Amino acid sequence: MIFGVAGPNGAGKGEIVQYLEARSFESFSLSDVIREELSRRGVEESRERMIQQGTQLRVQGGPGILAERAVGILQSDRNYVIDSIRHPAEVQTFRACGEPFKLIWADAEIERRFERLRQRGRPGDPETLEHLRALENQELGSDDPAAQQLLAVKELADFELRNDGELELLHQAVRQVFESSLFFERPSWDDYFMAIGYTVASRSNCVKRKVAAVVVKDRRIISTGYNGTPRGTRNCNEGGCPRCNQLVEGGTRLDECLCSHGEENAITQAAYHGVSLRGSTLYTTFSPCLQCTKLIINAGLVEVIFNSDYPLGGLSLELLREAGVEVRKLEPKS
Repeated sequence: MIFGVAGPNGAGKGEIVQYLEARSFESFSLSDVIREELSRRGVEESRERMIQQGTQLRVQGGPGILAERAVGILQSDRNYVIDSIRHPAEVQTFRACGEPFKLIWADAEIERRFERLRQRGRPGDPETLEHLRALENQELGSDDPAAQQLLAVKELADFELRNDGELELLHQAVRQVFESSLFFERPSWDDYFMAIGYTVASRSNCVKRKVAAVVVKDRRIISTGYNGTPRGTRNCNEGGCPRCNQLVEGGTRLDECLCSHGEENAITQAAYHGVSLRGSTLYTTFSPCLQCTKLIINAGLVEVIFNSDYPLGGLSLELLREAGVEVRKLEPKS
């Protein structure tokens, strides 16, 4: 879950960030990207310099560059709150990142916001109400596509929170936003187990193709296997399989291949540890070959779900269906 926070100066964005940080959200400010750039150049921070440097970065890297840098460090197992969103392209970047994203717009009367800025006393903050208005006119909108576009950001907000009253009212509003944002999508069981299959495939030592299988019963993984040379022998990528290392044409000299297939290893690993596969489902990144198909049938598996078609797998799928094994193709995720 990712919450973006935007709004004019002194509206309470920092308070929203701190409130969520205290509740296990990790924070990231797009302004920190600009501050790092100013620091790298040895330039003292001020509001005007922050605006100018942000514009320059967008000119050089595109209007969404600040958000792109943030997305590059986000991890999918955590919740985040992102501060200082000031351009619609940044909102679009976060919405396209593949994680649930909601934008909060915080606002308050300008007189109240100015008083908060005076109490905060951050270097570069405006010293008069007129100065604050002048700075915000630069931030609200511009004909320059690389400049800040706060009004356009506001139009994209999922929630608008007023912060003219007591702090507890703002906290209550944030809790309501959180409660209304809990209904995010999770992967289906098929997608979940197939994704695990691709992780298992990354362990393959075959130099021709990385394939893996995951055997599941009652939504519980009971065996996995990836393709490679037999236990205790030299790995394929270390020269263990002459056929693979000689880069022979696909579908030829199969009788010389020393590698076991992912499905074969998943089944034999279960046998090695004394685990029955009867009544189980096999997820495999490629449809099985004929040899693996015979093992699948005789091991008592009842379903095979695969992503990609094995080049020589047509007869295998027919045999599986004849044996009463359900076969489904799960289209790869784009």
